[in-house]
Amino acid sequence: MPRNIEIKAILVEPAKTRRLVEQLATAGPTLLHQDDTFFNTPTGRLKLRVFADGSGELIFYQRPDQTGPATSDYLIVPVPDPDGMRLLLERSMGTAGRVRKRRTLYLIGRTRVHLDEVESLGNFLELEVVLSDDESGESGLNEANRLLQELQIASDTLIDTAYVDLLNGKSRSNTR
Repeated sequence: MPRNIEIKAILVEPAKTRRLVEQLATAGPTLLHQDDTFFNTPTGRLKLRVFADGSGELIFYQRPDQTGPATSDYLIVPVPDPDGMRLLLERSMGTAGRVRKRRTLYLIGRTRVHLDEVESLGNFLELEVVLSDDESGESGLNEANRLLQELQIASDTLIDTAYVDLLNGKSRSNTR
């Protein structure tokens, strides 16, 4: 199963962070509009992501809720009929919430950098350091921590959970 080291933070100064990201970026920006519906699951998280062009993908992931970098195992499957899939999963599993966001994607080497404007929540940074199959999480963790320093992200802005949980008020995160 693919893995990455993931970290999220509240953006206190979005314009400043964007400038710092742009100075380090090796690719981007790519603007994405994403509509994520989360479904009730006994383990992990399952979401249907629909893009502005009507395409979709089903994403399952497992990641501990912890402040700071965390290893995330995930699977992504393209969905040719996102509306039909949403209806099927809503009826069979029930929904846990919905997150709509405008994401600006950059790459810094192998790290995906997301500058997210989340409806009803605000501005966030998300880093995903993509790990190779045989790689330990330690090198990805070191890379995430280095990028946090270079992007001047303070530790008291790190959050410990998914956006859907923040919207549902279930987080132990640092909120301002």
